[in-house]
Amino acid sequence: MYALSAVAGSAVPQLAEPPDPTPGVGEVAIDVTAAGINPADAQVLGGMLRDAFGLPNEVGLGWDVSGVISVIGPGVHGLSAGDRVVGLHADLSAPARAHADRVVLAADAVTALPEGLDPVGAASVPLNALTAAQALDLLGPAEGRSLLVTGAAGGVGGYAIALAAAAGWQVSGLARESDRDFVAGITRGDGTPVELVTELREHGYDAVLDAAGLQERALPAVADGGAFVGVFPPAPVPGERGITVGTVSVSPDGPRLADLLRRSASGELAVRVAETFPLAEAAAAYQRFAEGGLRGRVLLVP
Repeated sequence: MYALSAVAGSAVPQLAEPPDPTPGVGEVAIDVTAAGINPADAQVLGGMLRDAFGLPNEVGLGWDVSGVISVIGPGVHGLSAGDRVVGLHADLSAPARAHADRVVLAADAVTALPEGLDPVGAASVPLNALTAAQALDLLGPAEGRSLLVTGAAGGVGGYAIALAAAAGWQVSGLARESDRDFVAGITRGDGTPVELVTELREHGYDAVLDAAGLQERALPAVADGGAFVGVFPPAPVPGERGITVGTVSVSPDGPRLADLLRRSASGELAVRVAETFPLAEAAAAYQRFAEGGLRGRVLLVP
């Protein structure tokens, strides 16, 4: 087995050969097809999340994964060896995670790959789509309310505007002018395109989902008594003007992921893959990710 880890003091992911993982009660072992690189991985590698969460000196990397079940642990029902699945590994402190050629996940953190969805591209979905869906949950029902999603052309933001539009929000997306086609290509429930905005409007929205991590800089866009949800749990934004403030901390959720994957397979949610790299070329993949300018995930393929 090969797996990537982040080691304190090194800005380059380390490729190691840990023992093959054995699934315990309620777990499955998955032979990895693809795994995505996300900002949280770069933040662990760079030390920011290591410090914020008090992580050990060496931890595994990788959140979302697609693959084929190779071993079923005791107490697992509804899944079988040979099933194609997609899942989320949310334990930041684990010594080996999704950036590997084999990974162990809780059975309730995975779901079957739906027909029509590319098994490599599916690895771009779990973390971003679940984060967006769970962040919207924190904002409550749409009920005609207005919502601004920052970073609307990014990973979490792209899913958030699509899910919010489908749920009935009067949603607008903060993004660059160059992202207009993507943002306006998503329609609200009344058939109108999602509005692209390139500057924050003070007190302009009932709610803000801050997928870009602007933090305090995005709070002025919320109307008095509105709601704000951020995506950086270690540094919650202090409330003001009666605004309800929350942060989303993504949790594995197999049934919810199944719905999001079905919507991805149907084309309702865009599957965006920027580039793929072999696992053995992980250093180059992380370097490409760090360079930015991507609209879609960088994926590692064992």
